[in-house]
Amino acid sequence: MFAIVGVALMEIGESIAFMKWSRRRKAFVGAEALVGQTAVAATPTQVRVAGELWEARSDAPLRVGEAVVVRAVDGLTLVVE
Repeated sequence: MFAIVGVALMEIGESIAFMKWSRRRKAFVGAEALVGQTAVAATPTQVRVAGELWEARSDAPLRVGEAVVVRAVDGLTLVVE
Protein backbone atom coordinates (compact mmCIF):
# COMPACT_ATOMS: atom_id res chain seq x y z
CA MET A 1 0.00 0.00 0.00
CA PHE A 2 2.77 2.45 0.94
CA ALA A 3 4.70 1.53 -2.20
CA ILE A 4 1.73 2.38 -4.44
CA VAL A 5 1.20 5.74 -2.73
CA GLY A 6 4.94 6.46 -2.93
CA VAL A 7 5.11 5.67 -6.64
CA ALA A 8 1.99 7.74 -7.33
CA LEU A 9 3.53 10.74 -5.54
CA MET A 10 6.74 10.32 -7.54
CA GLU A 11 4.75 10.27 -10.80
CA ILE A 12 2.89 13.43 -9.81
CA GLY A 13 6.18 15.11 -8.94
CA GLU A 14 7.72 14.11 -12.27
CA SER A 15 4.70 15.44 -14.14
CA ILE A 16 4.88 18.79 -12.38
CA ALA A 17 8.63 19.05 -12.99
CA PHE A 18 8.20 18.24 -16.69
CA MET A 19 5.43 20.83 -17.10
CA LYS A 20 7.58 23.54 -15.51
CA TRP A 21 10.57 22.54 -17.63
CA SER A 22 8.58 22.60 -20.88
CA ARG A 23 7.18 26.08 -20.14
CA ARG A 24 10.51 27.70 -19.36
CA ARG A 25 10.82 29.23 -22.82
CA LYS A 26 8.33 30.26 -25.45
CA ALA A 27 8.12 28.53 -28.78
CA PHE A 28 9.81 30.47 -31.57
CA VAL A 29 7.40 29.98 -34.48
CA GLY A 30 5.51 31.98 -37.07
CA ALA A 31 6.56 34.48 -39.68
CA GLU A 32 8.28 36.65 -37.04
CA ALA A 33 10.71 33.79 -36.40
CA LEU A 34 12.16 34.43 -39.87
CA VAL A 35 13.62 37.82 -38.89
CA GLY A 36 17.40 37.51 -38.83
CA GLN A 37 17.43 34.32 -40.93
CA THR A 38 19.50 34.06 -44.09
CA ALA A 39 17.52 33.62 -47.30
CA VAL A 40 18.49 32.88 -50.90
CA ALA A 41 16.89 34.78 -53.78
CA ALA A 42 14.96 32.36 -55.99
CA THR A 43 13.61 35.04 -58.35
CA PRO A 44 13.92 38.84 -58.38
CA THR A 45 10.80 39.04 -56.16
CA GLN A 46 10.97 35.82 -54.12
CA VAL A 47 13.34 34.29 -51.58
CA ARG A 48 13.65 30.82 -50.12
CA VAL A 49 13.93 30.57 -46.33
CA ALA A 50 13.98 27.24 -44.49
CA GLY A 51 12.72 25.46 -47.59
CA GLU A 52 9.77 27.82 -48.11
CA LEU A 53 9.26 30.34 -50.89
CA TRP A 54 8.29 33.87 -49.76
CA GLU A 55 7.57 37.11 -51.56
CA ALA A 56 10.35 39.60 -50.86
CA ARG A 57 10.93 43.32 -51.02
CA SER A 58 14.33 44.97 -51.04
CA ASP A 59 15.81 48.41 -51.69
CA ALA A 60 18.31 46.89 -54.11
CA PRO A 61 17.32 44.49 -56.90
CA LEU A 62 17.65 40.83 -55.94
CA ARG A 63 19.85 38.58 -58.04
CA VAL A 64 18.97 34.88 -58.27
CA GLY A 65 21.18 32.88 -55.90
CA GLU A 66 22.12 35.93 -53.81
CA ALA A 67 22.14 35.45 -50.03
CA VAL A 68 20.13 38.05 -48.13
CA VAL A 69 19.07 38.59 -44.52
CA VAL A 70 15.42 38.93 -43.49
CA ARG A 71 15.01 42.24 -41.62
CA ALA A 72 11.21 42.42 -41.18
CA VAL A 73 7.90 40.82 -42.05
CA ASP A 74 5.18 42.92 -43.71
CA GLY A 75 2.08 40.74 -43.99
CA LEU A 76 3.19 37.85 -46.19
CA THR A 77 6.12 39.76 -47.67
CA LEU A 78 9.62 39.62 -46.24
CA VAL A 79 11.72 42.78 -46.17
CA VAL A 80 15.29 41.74 -46.97
CA GLU A 81 18.66 43.39 -47.43
